[in-house]
Amino acid sequence: MALKRIMPCLLYDGNGLVKTVKFKNPSYVGDPINAIKIYNEKEVDELVVLDINASRQKRKPDFDKIADMAGEAFMPFAYGGGVKTYEDFARLYKLGVEKVVVNSLVQENPEIIKRVVADYGAQAVVACLDFKKPLFGAKAPYSYLGHKIKYSLPQYARYLTTELGVGELMLYSVDLDGTWQGFDNEVVSTIMNKVDVPVIACGGCGSVADLQKVLYQTGANAAALGSMAVYSKKGMGVLINFPERGRVIEE
Repeated sequence: MALKRIMPCLLYDGNGLVKTVKFKNPSYVGDPINAIKIYNEKEVDELVVLDINASRQKRKPDFDKIADMAGEAFMPFAYGGGVKTYEDFARLYKLGVEKVVVNSLVQENPEIIKRVVADYGAQAVVACLDFKKPLFGAKAPYSYLGHKIKYSLPQYARYLTTELGVGELMLYSVDLDGTWQGFDNEVVSTIMNKVDVPVIACGGCGSVADLQKVLYQTGANAAALGSMAVYSKKGMGVLINFPERGRVIEE
């Protein structure tokens, strides 16, 4: 059986690390370089950094800061935010970013993603699928601007993996982000049965039990931690944190 991966998913606002609740009200939690140094010591499997403001502010990735982060990280490093051109991808890979996470570019210019996959390989691109429950109807994918995407969740997941050819899918629950209530195991299970690429569950993790459920009951290949990776406990202060792998692995 392939190793189940557990990774911090850090949110960057252009100045420092923040943590949101349901994609709103970002709170400052520290400097990314200091956090990465601690995650090195804790030997995390991978690291994801998402610049949550780059696309909204229509700015390029902060390549100098990303170079610092990639240079400090001793684990596979993924970055997303503000990546709009083929040249952006190429520059990030040259800086040491192993995977680029795409989201808004899927709606804006999917042909660029296809070209990157063809040149760098599917494993170099991760699609982040943000989803939530609308006022009426089933849970659905949403754009970074909060607009509902025309596809159903399974349809969009298949589009990302079969039409665009991305090598990995991150399922990010807007409704559960920062809530400590556990992953959306129902959605993860559904998508796991629809795609043939690794799936990362993201949004809502609040305990080791939540990790065990999503990794071993839904079959998710990986789990991303937000609040659990930057706070000591729910409602408590900032503490760069990570669960010991031995507590998570099921025999």
